[in-house]
Amino acid sequence: MKSLSVFFNDLKASFKKPKVFIPIIVVLFIPVLYSGMFLTAFWDPYGKMNELPVAIVNQDTGANYEGKSLEVGKDLVEELKKSDDFSWRFVTREEADKGMENDEYYMTIVIPEDFSSKATTLMNETPEPAQLIFEPNEGYNFLAAQIGGTAVKEIKSKVSAKVTEAYTETLFDQVQEISGGLGDAGDGANTLKEGAVKLDDGALKLKENLAKLVDGTTQLQSGISPLKDGVGSLSQGAQELQNGSSTLASGLDQLTAAGAQLEEGAVKANAGGKQLQAGLQSSLEGANTLSAGLKSSEEGSAKLVAGLQSSVDGTGKVSEGAKAVAQGLEQLAKASPELAENPAVQKLLAASQAVATGSEQVLQGQQQLLQGSKELNGAQKQLLQGSQKLAQGQEQLVQGATQVTAGQEQLAAGLKQFNGKLSEAATGGKKLAEGSGKLNSGAQQIQSGMDQLSGGVGTIASGSKQLDSGAGELKDGMEKLTEGSGELATKLNEAADQTSSVKKTDALVNMYAQPIEIQEHKVDPVPNYGTGFSPYFLSLGLFVGALISTLVVPIRGSSTQEATGWNRFVSRMLAFSSMSLIQALLAAFVTLYGLGLEVQSVPLFYLFTFVTSLCYMFIIQALVTWLDNPGRFIAILMLIFQLTTSAGTFPIELIPNWMKVFNPWLPMTYSVSGYKSVISSGQFGITWSHMGILMIFGLVFLALTLVYFLRHDRNEEVGNEAVLSA
Repeated sequence: MKSLSVFFNDLKASFKKPKVFIPIIVVLFIPVLYSGMFLTAFWDPYGKMNELPVAIVNQDTGANYEGKSLEVGKDLVEELKKSDDFSWRFVTREEADKGMENDEYYMTIVIPEDFSSKATTLMNETPEPAQLIFEPNEGYNFLAAQIGGTAVKEIKSKVSAKVTEAYTETLFDQVQEISGGLGDAGDGANTLKEGAVKLDDGALKLKENLAKLVDGTTQLQSGISPLKDGVGSLSQGAQELQNGSSTLASGLDQLTAAGAQLEEGAVKANAGGKQLQAGLQSSLEGANTLSAGLKSSEEGSAKLVAGLQSSVDGTGKVSEGAKAVAQGLEQLAKASPELAENPAVQKLLAASQAVATGSEQVLQGQQQLLQGSKELNGAQKQLLQGSQKLAQGQEQLVQGATQVTAGQEQLAAGLKQFNGKLSEAATGGKKLAEGSGKLNSGAQQIQSGMDQLSGGVGTIASGSKQLDSGAGELKDGMEKLTEGSGELATKLNEAADQTSSVKKTDALVNMYAQPIEIQEHKVDPVPNYGTGFSPYFLSLGLFVGALISTLVVPIRGSSTQEATGWNRFVSRMLAFSSMSLIQALLAAFVTLYGLGLEVQSVPLFYLFTFVTSLCYMFIIQALVTWLDNPGRFIAILMLIFQLTTSAGTFPIELIPNWMKVFNPWLPMTYSVSGYKSVISSGQFGITWSHMGILMIFGLVFLALTLVYFLRHDRNEEVGNEAVLSA
C-alpha cells in the first residue's frame, strides 16, 4: 500500500508542476505523431501516380505492312492518352531533355523512328524487335524510376498485343485467300488427271521409238573410233611443230637484239678509237713540249749550281774575316781591362761574335742548297731522257690507233649488214610460229570436237538405253500419276471446304493477340502501402515514444523522502506502464479510426499494441536506470539495428548475412511479425506466441530495474529527479 501511496504522491507532485506535466502529455502523443505521420504519407502512394509527370516523345515515322499503313507509335500515344497511370506529357525530344535536366519529369519514354518498321519484321528471316527507349531520372527520385520501369513493361505488353493483332488479321486474310486457291487447285487437279491419261498413251509410243534409237547409236559409236585415233596423231604433230617454231622465233629475236647491241658497240668503239687517236696526237705534242722545257730547265739548273758555288766561296771568306775580328777584339779586351769595361767595346765585341756565328750558319745553308741543286740537276737530266723515250713511244701509239680506227669502221659496216639479215630472219620465224600455233589450235579444236563427238555418241548410246528403260518406268509412273491426280483433286476440294469455315472475328483476333490472362489470388491481401507498413511504423513509433518518455519522467527518485527502493520501483513501474498504456491506446485508436486501418481482430490489436509498448518501455527504463544517458545511447543503437533487421520493409533474406544474426535477438522482430498476423494474415497463433516473447523481454529488463532499486535503497535525486524538487 505504501508503494501505491508513493506512486500517487509522485503523480500529484507532477500535476502541480506544469513544467513536468505538459511534457508528459506531449510525450504521450509521440507514437501517434511518429507512426501516424509516416503512415499518412505512405498510406497509398500508387493512388496518386496520375500526378507523376512523365515525358513521352513519339519519333515513329510509321511503316507499310501487306499494303496497310502501320503506325504503332501513334496508336501507343492514343492509348496512353486514354489512361491515367501517370501524368503523361507529350513533348518533343528537345523539350524532354530540357525537362529532365531541370527535374521537371521523373522519366522519359522515347518511341524511335523505326518503331513501326521493326514491328513489321516478325515474318522475316532475321526479325528485329521494336524498341522503346526508357530514360529514368534516377538522380531525381530512385523509387519513381523503379516504378516507371514496371510501367514500361506493361506498355510493352500492350504494344506487343497490338502488333500481334495486326499480324493475326493479315494471317486470317491470307487463310481466306488460301481457301479460294485450294478450290482452284482442286479444279486444276481434275484437269491434270485428264492430261495424265493422254500422257500415258504417248509414253507407250515413246518407248517403241526409243528401242530403234538404241540400235542406231550403237552402230554410230563403233564407226567413230578410227577417226578419233587419227585426229589424236594430228594434234600431237601440230603441238610439236608449234613448240619448235616458237623456240626458233624466240632465238632469232634474242640474236637480233644481240646483233643490235654488237653494232651499237662497234659504232661506239670506232668513235672511241678516233678520240684515242686525237688524244695520242695531243699527247705526242705535249711530250715534245715537255722535252724542250726539261732541256731548258737542265741548263738553268747548271747555271744555278755555278752561282751557288761562287756564293759559298764568298760566304766562307766573310765567315773567316768575322771570326778574325771577333778574336782580335777578345784579345784587345784581355790586354786592356779598362777598355773591356767600356760599354761600346762590349757591344762591339758581342756584335762581332754574332756576325761570326751568323756567317757560319749562312755558309752551312749555302752548302746544303748547293748540294740540293746538284741533285736536282741530275734528276732533270734523267727526266729529260725519259721524256724523249715517251715521245718516241707515243709516235708508235698514234700509228697503231690509226690502224685500229680503220678496222673498226669496217667492222661497224659489216655488223650493220648482218643485223639487217637477222631482222628479216626473225620476222619469218615469228610468222612461222604464228602459223604453227594456228595449226596446233585447229588440231586441238578438231581433237576436242572429236572427243566431244565420241563422248556425245557414248552418252547418246547410254542415254538412249536409259531412256528405253525409263520409258517403261514412265509408263508405270503415268498410271500412278493418273491415280494420284484424282486423289489430289479430292483432297484439295476437302481442304478448300475446311479452310472456308475459318472466319475472322474481333474476338478471335484478340484471342491470338492475348491468349493468356492472369488470375491473381492473393494470400492474406494487403490493400495498400499504409497497411503493409503499419507493423513497421507502429513498432518504430512505440519504441521512440518509450525512449522520449525517459526524458520527462523521473527515472530513480520520488517526491516521498522516506520511500524505500521497492516503493520507488513500484512507483516508477506504474508511471511508465501508465505511459505505455496511454501511448498504445492513442496509437491504436488513430490508426484504426483516423487512418482507416483494417485488422483481423480489434481487441487483439489493442492488446498486442499495449504489450509491445510495455516491452519497449521496460527495456529502455532498465537501460536508462542503470546507465543514464549512455543507456539512452544504447537504446538508440538497438533501434538502429532493429530498423534494419526486423524485416519490416525488405525481406530478411535480402539484408547482409552478418545482419541476419541479430534478427532473433531483438524485440522489434517479434512485434513486426505479430502485427502482420493480427492485421493481415489472421494467424492469431503467431500473434499470441510473439506476444509471449515480448513479455519475456519486458519482464527480464523489469527484473534488472528491480535489482537496481533494491541495491540503491535510499532516495536518490539525480538527473530528471531534480525536476520534482524544482
